[in-house]
Amino acid sequence: MSITLYALDGCPYCEKVHDALQEHGVDYETVWVEALHSKRNEVKRVSGQRGVPVLVDADHGVTMAESANILQYVDRTLA
Repeated sequence: MSITLYALDGCPYCEKVHDALQEHGVDYETVWVEALHSKRNEVKRVSGQRGVPVLVDADHGVTMAESANILQYVDRTLA
């Protein structure tokens, strides 16, 4: 499985996604991003926006933002 999570240290929404992935035993890589939105070029490149969290599931061709959407995806698809 090839899951990447773009996250910001201390972000409560990112922490919820981390917790869900760990709870379901999903292997994933975390890419820690800069606090300043203007420095989040890699996030913008993969998702078209600079907000986090962003989950990329390369196996399913899915890239998504918004923690609520990601949590549903984790529960329905990756669990």
